[in-house]
Amino acid sequence: MAASVTACLRDFFAERSADARAAGAAEFADEVVRRLADFTLSGGKRLRPAFAWWGWRAAGGPADGPRARAALRAGAALELLHACALVQDDVMDGSALRRGRPALHVALAREHAERGWAGRAERYGESVAVLAGDLALAWAEDLFTEAAAALGAGSAAREPWRHVRSELIAGQFLDLRAQAGGDAEPDTALRVDRLKTAAYSVERPLHLGAALAGADDALVRALRGYGTAIGTAFQLRDDLLGVYGDPAATGKPVGDDIREGKPTLLWAVGLRRARERGGAAESALREAAGDPALTEARVRDLGALLTDLGARAEVEARIAHTVRTGLAHLGKARVPAAARAALEAMAAQAADRPA
Repeated sequence: MAASVTACLRDFFAERSADARAAGAAEFADEVVRRLADFTLSGGKRLRPAFAWWGWRAAGGPADGPRARAALRAGAALELLHACALVQDDVMDGSALRRGRPALHVALAREHAERGWAGRAERYGESVAVLAGDLALAWAEDLFTEAAAALGAGSAAREPWRHVRSELIAGQFLDLRAQAGGDAEPDTALRVDRLKTAAYSVERPLHLGAALAGADDALVRALRGYGTAIGTAFQLRDDLLGVYGDPAATGKPVGDDIREGKPTLLWAVGLRRARERGGAAESALREAAGDPALTEARVRDLGALLTDLGARAEVEARIAHTVRTGLAHLGKARVPAAARAALEAMAAQAADRPA
């Protein structure tokens, strides 16, 4: 499935690059299209297309043939949407690395600084990265529309596609707002997780795949219930990996969430427990949040403090609970054995990815 999605995207980018050159925009093809294609094709787990695929299969969609290929193209559209989110998120957060490589805006700035664009390269890199994200969003719409038309899918399939885009942007806004306002309440963290990750990474891709296959309302409800829970578990696991993970495995430095002041549940629970305990722990956490100069050693110290406060254990317990909730929703659905086994395995991934 993942290889098929990647092949679909590779063909799509080649076609659009050729279109740009034919229209006399070779510079655009060389700089924007090429970099977006490289970013999209060179990494990622294809998680969203995978959930869309198993939503398709859960609703009785075939595993091969022309209709299956169209369903895979719809999943590939989700990967373009993901590329938009990552590229623009890195600009907003000022992140230097993505997938173990320089973020797209950083790579652009470095390349043009070497060309002598001193004083302009950084702004140029950020601006072109924003355009690349916009392009990914526009092309995601093109790819989805073509796939849905090939399947004869109507409004039932457009509903989750409409929601997934709006919910992603709403979640990103809430994330930015919480960072700017210093909102570190657990409820805020869970709202951001629900919209920014759970909905667009798991719930809506499942909904989309099922709708493309003509699923009934009962199956859609069960899959969405599973998706909300498992998507939240994935994000909570990522929050833990952001503090306790191995950068060689995650592709990002530890502590970026703390440096950016992100409203993770881990941090919110740690602050709440520090207030309850009293002493210097709360001050240590508050002073660190949003500090871009935090060293890796200091991040490890803060991780140890969060563990001592019981925040890490509370988030682990929340992950286990949400996975059980998701599997209970799946248990209510009548789905083929292959789809059930795949979705159970993906739930276990959320629960068990080691830090």
